[in-house]
Amino acid sequence: MAADTLLERITDYANRADPYPLYAELREAGPVVRQADGSYLVGTYHEITALLHNPQISADPRSLPGPGQKARKPPFLRLDDPEHHRLRTLAMRPFGPPHSPGRIDTMRGQITELTEELLDELRDRPQIDIVDDFAYPLPVTVICRLLGVPREDEPLFREWSNAVVASADVRPDLDTTEQDGAGDQARIDMGMYLLNLAEQRRGHPTGDMLSAFINEPDPALRLTPEELAETGVLLLIAGHETTVNLITNGVLTLLRHPDQLDRLRGEPDLLPRAVEELLRYEPPVHMRQRIPLVDMDIAGTTVAKGTSVVLALASGNRDPKRFHDPDRFDPTRQDNEHLGFGSGIHLCYGAPLARIEAHAALGALIPRLSTARLVQDPPPYRQNAMLRGPRHLPIEMRQSA
Repeated sequence: MAADTLLERITDYANRADPYPLYAELREAGPVVRQADGSYLVGTYHEITALLHNPQISADPRSLPGPGQKARKPPFLRLDDPEHHRLRTLAMRPFGPPHSPGRIDTMRGQITELTEELLDELRDRPQIDIVDDFAYPLPVTVICRLLGVPREDEPLFREWSNAVVASADVRPDLDTTEQDGAGDQARIDMGMYLLNLAEQRRGHPTGDMLSAFINEPDPALRLTPEELAETGVLLLIAGHETTVNLITNGVLTLLRHPDQLDRLRGEPDLLPRAVEELLRYEPPVHMRQRIPLVDMDIAGTTVAKGTSVVLALASGNRDPKRFHDPDRFDPTRQDNEHLGFGSGIHLCYGAPLARIEAHAALGALIPRLSTARLVQDPPPYRQNAMLRGPRHLPIEMRQSA
């Protein structure tokens, strides 16, 4: 098939279960491939990495020509420096080093405890859904505790989160006006909820991140109400969406590779390296959009200012010019500078927390998966092509003899 339909085919739900042959086709046709809609697709590791570190390419959707320029200000994940750096720095103050060095590390015990509680509740069930019963509730509970969101409000923001994530997808073949509008409204509603929650803690801090934001004593370091709302929405969504995929893809991969599952059961010290390999082999984020701020040459292809450039991170993770035997899942892989958390100034803000959650979740699950069986393979996937992962992952937990 024609290379200029690759993005359309990659984002087609029919290929969600296994987009990797299409990524191989992309790398063969690339490194930079123009698409029928005028955008460009980049699928090779070194070119993706260079673009993620290039200040002349923008993450801000308002850099696109046309109506996008009038869109509301996006969260700092989609902003460029210096504004991105300012907001990211303010958001990091109550989250991690150097200002709050113990915030995440002190949660290790809580995360381990939550993991064991969830698994204990599933102990006697013959069949479970890894997504709904485990991979979703764990990071949601963790991010709720970090931000200070009452756990009973989780169903409310799950609906908002779904709408926001759907509006962030890459879908060149569809009119996204309706889903974009729904996503904007959900972002506004969730932001107002979080801002009101923060206001309740003004002068009465409760040790969470919303309290820290609203009670910052230095006016120069305070987020405006609008910035607090947008940052809270970003942290709440990013704090669980990608981790759900990481854990679920991890379980699916291990059950598909029983030899490696057995090895990890016998060599638990390999788990940190295995998590890095999962981030390469089945990453939670598959694509990112960027926009050149000037006419630029990308690997010999001239790309005009304001053109949509889609970076296929998951394709870069399987690039044989960067990784030896890239289609093999190898938990012992050492040279593994993957793109699972991105790269450059937008390197994932929550990566340390996601790693702790994945280590706790998979470390507790691996001993329990010795008699587990996939009920459906491939499982049903989420609609989103950018944040790719199973919507459900039913497994049978057979009792050992």
